[in-house]
Amino acid sequence: MYPGQRQVSRFGATILDAEGLRLTADEKAFFREADPFGFILFARSIDTPDQVRALCAEMRDAVGREAMITIDQEGGRVQRLRAPLWREWLPALDHVTAAGDRAAEAMYLRFRIIAAELRDLGIDSNCAPLADIASDITHPFLKNRCYGTDAAQVTAMARAVADGLLDGGVLPVLKHIPGHGRATADSHLDLPRVTASLDDLRATDFAPFKALNDLPMAMTAHLVYAAIDDQPATLSPKLMQIMRDEIGYDGLIMTDDISMKALKGDLAQISRDALAAGCDVILLCNGTLAERRAVAEASGQMTAAAQTRADRALAARRTPDSVDIAALDAQLEALLNGRRYG
Repeated sequence: MYPGQRQVSRFGATILDAEGLRLTADEKAFFREADPFGFILFARSIDTPDQVRALCAEMRDAVGREAMITIDQEGGRVQRLRAPLWREWLPALDHVTAAGDRAAEAMYLRFRIIAAELRDLGIDSNCAPLADIASDITHPFLKNRCYGTDAAQVTAMARAVADGLLDGGVLPVLKHIPGHGRATADSHLDLPRVTASLDDLRATDFAPFKALNDLPMAMTAHLVYAAIDDQPATLSPKLMQIMRDEIGYDGLIMTDDISMKALKGDLAQISRDALAAGCDVILLCNGTLAERRAVAEASGQMTAAAQTRADRALAARRTPDSVDIAALDAQLEALLNGRRYG
């Protein structure tokens, strides 16, 4: 049990970040009151290993429990931990291509090593794997972050990523449900609109998520699927029903960052609308303290169903298996250079 752990009936229905390298007094007081389900780290909050460990400890101290702390550590453009203190990684699609017919093994090794780096800092979740399918039309902001161009390949790679993280004691976050690969715009800046038919979406985009529906947490896509609804998936009860019933995903569903420009309007109202649509928890990144307060107030506590999913996700945290990370590094390097190892 975490020292001084509080007994709470339900967590706050938010995942929030910090403004800097350490929590301010105001942030500590706010987090104590809001009791967010978890936290997320960005580059502005990362300096040295000791500093990150101290920040993670402050976050958990503020809520009085072993709250989940997540990060975007995919590799390529999307990695918050960078050289020279941490490893640099190829974009995922380049990594898969370089590994050839041993790509699943390479992706497992890559994310088992990433998990070790995260756990060393006190971070116990990673916003990966991606189950989005790349194609000729996929916007460049996403394309080389994907693991392949067909559902079967993407599913196999994403499963390997999730297994590597879980074996390393890190909770995976499956993204971006129900599929972001057809987006021709960057959802950080605009709202992408997908015009594919429902049959085509079922046959391709939805398939990896259905195959991976046992993973503990997933993140929504801020996309409009015109064949289903004119609201983005994050705010659409129709899409949520498809995620839950047709895709069969019964894990914890968090929004993608609600401050992204794909979603328009007041952050508090966006939070209420996302929760009303069926999301379990609101992810807010890059907000001011006032914005975080407004979102926490609008989001309130998790519903009973969301709390059950949250408890189930947290119960999936494991003690990392015992491995020699240096040996895994050498194995991965040999694999990527076309040599047999051992």
